[in-house]
Amino acid sequence: MSELTENGAFVAISVSATNGNPAPTLDALMGELKIRRRPGFLRRFPSGVQTFLTNGKGVAGLIILTVFVVMAALAPLLSPYDPYRRAGKPHVQPGVEHFLGTSRQGKDIFSQLLEGGRTSLTVGFIAGISATLIGLGVGISAGYFGGKVDEVLTFFVNVALVLPALPLIIVLASFVEEASPTIIGLVLAFTGWGWSARTIRTQTLSIKSREFVLAAELMGEKKWRIIVREILPNMSSFVVGGAVLATIYGILAEAALEFIGLGSPSSVTWGTMLYWAQRSQSLQTGAWWEVWPPAVAIMVTGAALVLINFGVDEITSPQLRAARLSGRIKKFLKRRGRSVDVF
Repeated sequence: MSELTENGAFVAISVSATNGNPAPTLDALMGELKIRRRPGFLRRFPSGVQTFLTNGKGVAGLIILTVFVVMAALAPLLSPYDPYRRAGKPHVQPGVEHFLGTSRQGKDIFSQLLEGGRTSLTVGFIAGISATLIGLGVGISAGYFGGKVDEVLTFFVNVALVLPALPLIIVLASFVEEASPTIIGLVLAFTGWGWSARTIRTQTLSIKSREFVLAAELMGEKKWRIIVREILPNMSSFVVGGAVLATIYGILAEAALEFIGLGSPSSVTWGTMLYWAQRSQSLQTGAWWEVWPPAVAIMVTGAALVLINFGVDEITSPQLRAARLSGRIKKFLKRRGRSVDVF
């Protein structure tokens, strides 16, 4: 019996000698199955972080997102031109002087892409994190305290679930003339915490009935201490996954609202870049470089966050970690005609 471990997944393989040949050693099995031992420095991190850092999809998403965040943070230093001012002739094709060409207004696309990333990513992260924190506070409080507290908070959760973000932003835009990215982010955060609160409430109801929570209550621990030290750590990966999804929603929703003209046209975001490209009929005139850079940036950022979410999912699901080995194990056993028991 040989035991293999990859990213916390436990797989026991029953290997017997055939044709008089001795059973392979554990190192031989790991080499043939292309399983690498975890580097020593990873052992200093918590098990959840180790699992994430050994997940190819999660690490790839984290690297891509980090590149976008760093480029957006350094936009004033990396931008060759002022993104708000005319930098050349209209619709100049990508070249040496203008890396991604210019827009119909003569603005440098590359400079706008960097500056738009700062705004779009900031709005997305603020909306996603704010919605997650609101949902976390409401969901844990409703699930743990129960009774009247649960009834009141559940009522507000139901209101948030049916409160549409788009009409609310339209109403606000009519009062303030132009809805800035900040206003859009706040509205998305205010209307986007309902689903997070409902799912967290369900998780809290499940966790609070477990033995370690009941033991803490019998020992006289304060309620806030039980929530912070007993309940919250057991749903941390679930909360992180929810924050990632909420951030994706925030970035995509902000871009969509700006694209249909509900935002401030004077601001520079990935959504307003697409708005002006549509207004100037860039695709019809062959100026593809005005459309594709912001569109690709939105798609790649969303894909990076989805990849990060895949890595976070493996932290909470041992079945997913074990499934990563199943294909290689089946091929290994098929070549040798040996039996396998996967747990």
